[in-house]
Amino acid sequence: MSSTLTLEPPPAARPLDLPTRPAPPPATPSETPAAASSGRLLSLDAFRGFIMVCLAFTGFGLAATARNHLKADPNSAFWKFTEWFWEHGEWLGCSFWDLIMPAFTFMVGMSMAWSYVRRQREGHTYGQLFRHACVRAAILVGLAVFLTTRDGRETQWVFTNVLAQMGLGYPLLFLCWNRGFRVQAIAAAAALGVTWIAFLAHGGTAALGPGVTAEWAAQHQATLAAAWHKNANIFHAFDVWFLNLFPRSAAWKFNEGGYQTLNFIPNLATMIFGLMAGEWLRSAADGARKARVLVIAGVGLLAVGYGLDAVGLIPAVKRIWTPSFGLLSTGWCVLMLAAFYWAIELRGWRRWATFFAIAGANSIALYCMAQLMKTWTGNVWKAHLGQKFFQIAGANWEPTVRGIVVGLTFWLVCWWMWRRKIFLRI
Repeated sequence: MSSTLTLEPPPAARPLDLPTRPAPPPATPSETPAAASSGRLLSLDAFRGFIMVCLAFTGFGLAATARNHLKADPNSAFWKFTEWFWEHGEWLGCSFWDLIMPAFTFMVGMSMAWSYVRRQREGHTYGQLFRHACVRAAILVGLAVFLTTRDGRETQWVFTNVLAQMGLGYPLLFLCWNRGFRVQAIAAAAALGVTWIAFLAHGGTAALGPGVTAEWAAQHQATLAAAWHKNANIFHAFDVWFLNLFPRSAAWKFNEGGYQTLNFIPNLATMIFGLMAGEWLRSAADGARKARVLVIAGVGLLAVGYGLDAVGLIPAVKRIWTPSFGLLSTGWCVLMLAAFYWAIELRGWRRWATFFAIAGANSIALYCMAQLMKTWTGNVWKAHLGQKFFQIAGANWEPTVRGIVVGLTFWLVCWWMWRRKIFLRI
């Protein structure tokens, strides 16, 4: 990701081509090669950077700011919506913040549509490409374990981090590369179908899962079949066996958030859909047609995903990446991509994208800084500017000011790297 955790951004998205000079006049749809294999796709860079900025800026601190305001005005519809929008759902449903990880994995698939074509043209054999994909996967999983181990006491062998999830599915994603839309669609459907069948076949357990209180269960999973309950499903049962194979000082019992290693299987479908979107944008189709197809596909995925949830067949649960969540979250990702593509590639509105493209060009570096250095960076700013500096807009807004200041600090590092043509890639 050089990129969204991208595994090496496509040549089309090279940051050296960012619009530091006057941008060319907007191209008409018929003139836009948009994603020709040798052209740039600034919209992918900008989309990737937008997601990375949201992460590095901690969602601009808006969830915590909303909670501060709700203490004084608990009935405020605006602040309730803001908190929901920028916070992970407890179990059911999908907020914008729940789309951050799907967007990462979706764009990994998109990037593959370019990166391996380039390597193939450079003379790499299929075997060499597959080995390269396996090495990338191992690095991603290893980096995920490294970033997850923060307490310094012992290695945390867990694989729910976004990098680990992408790494676990990456070799399988490569096997779908250059196979055609039909094969790719079948593979994505198989990943979702196997997940659904596995959950139903296991059936869950009637007792509350470890770490789940009766009050929480009554509020968040009372309407769900046992197969979809937190820490009582087949994915959890697998982790109880699998994660205890690794050396650890105490037996692994449960993930507090309900996230599981095998989420990478349905998550693979999201990556495959991203691969399909990337290959579609690389095609010779008219630019306007590409945008229309993306919108139609996005709406269709939303309809199926929300429909499965609404009829009660498959609930939309992000933390175990149920098939319905996979479909609806991918639908939102496709529509966001369509919006970036329309604005940048078709309308020619490119200057505003530079800020995001710089973040997308060094997403691995930005991700690592965001994972490891947020607290330290914030404390350093307070040491220099005063312990109450982040309350400059009032105590309630402290999380937002902190998120923006810390996020901009990381972005400036990426800008410095971009200016010097330094790009951290896997």
